Amino acid sequence: MQIFSRYFFQLLIFFSFLTITFSQSKIISQENLFSPNKVNFTSSNLPIVVINTNGKEIVDENRIIAEMGIIFNESNNRNYLSDDFNNFDGKITIELRGSSSMAYPKKQYRLETIDSIGENLNVSLCGLPKENDWILNGPYNDKTLIRNFISYGLSNKLGRYASRTVFCELILNDEFQGLYILLETVKRDKNRVNIAELTNLENEGDELTGGYIIKIDKMDGENFDFWYSQYGTPYQFHYPKPDEITQAQKDYIKKYLNDFENIMFYNSENYSDFIDVDSFIDHFIINEFCKNVDAYRLSSYLYKDQDIKNAKLFAGPIWDFNLTFGDAWNEEDLYRSDGWQVNYSFVYPYDGFRVPFWWNKLFDDKYFQEKLSQRWYGLRENILSDDSLFNEIDSLVSFINEARIRNFEKWN
Repeated sequence: MQIFSRYFFQLLIFFSFLTITFSQSKIISQENLFSPNKVNFTSSNLPIVVINTNGKEIVDENRIIAEMGIIFNESNNRNYLSDDFNNFDGKITIELRGSSSMAYPKKQYRLETIDSIGENLNVSLCGLPKENDWILNGPYNDKTLIRNFISYGLSNKLGRYASRTVFCELILNDEFQGLYILLETVKRDKNRVNIAELTNLENEGDELTGGYIIKIDKMDGENFDFWYSQYGTPYQFHYPKPDEITQAQKDYIKKYLNDFENIMFYNSENYSDFIDVDSFIDHFIINEFCKNVDAYRLSSYLYKDQDIKNAKLFAGPIWDFNLTFGDAWNEEDLYRSDGWQVNYSFVYPYDGFRVPFWWNKLFDDKYFQEKLSQRWYGLRENILSDDSLFNEIDSLVSFINEARIRNFEKWN
């Protein structure tokens, strides 16, 4: 399995170069580190998002009503701040988002598009499928600005849905905020996580068997509920939402995951009766290939459809890949291309966020290893080939070139 490390090291050189190149060449004083600058911004090759809160402060968890307009002249036409709002012009609710990133001076936002009376309004933003839940992700610690973008794109190319992404530039209350990525939220929807809708009236029979989205993540959020499995895995209810899921639905998905964990704990060969093995292999590959520091233990999702459609548990979608390709919180993890993220809890036994034990069981299973190896070598012939990857990186760097310069004029 040293093949992962060898090819990851090649990409690591590229990302390290981009990180250095995209940062300012001079050393800046600590007092100026978090001081945003004024930028003269009039036009962009990217969509321009303009938000006006009418004097209200954007805070965490309590959304405020604001106005948003988007300038998006398609077919590679340039977008001018003086243009009309031709892609969206209406009201939104907006709040701060993120966990660790909440401390960054460049903020991230979660928003909903709404109609004139405050109801959710499904719209297509910048060519993305219609919905009402959106995220404006502002890369800050990632000086390349492309880690999330390229990781989500790779997952989609593998055939595993990840949030679609659009680069844009943001104006907030008449002040330029830099380069952002418009993202889809992780949500049950025919164009996102395409599983059956589950209402509070569906509490028996096949209707009870799906769909569910379960999350493994930090214990926070405004609408939050979780449980520990019998083997200590912390699962969170993501869909249906904690304030909407019924007790019968909770009991069903808890039992399903407990049965799966029992199979894994006792090394049964029947684990494929519970999970879609191919999805777990692709999830493993994308996390290990990108060397996601938070892999498996944070920002990690699982989903299950109704049995009549598919009776197995799927891994994904991936989420929050800013700490990848050599970027990490711990200094000892920076720019490393060796080791396995699935073994993170063995390397850091005192870290409170643990890799679920069943990932290690899968990794040690010969059947899983054989399928993993076959899938990896197949992907190296196309989607994950050197030429494909380096062309993608070069294309993205070229596409955001002018926006990247403005972004670092704004944020030192």
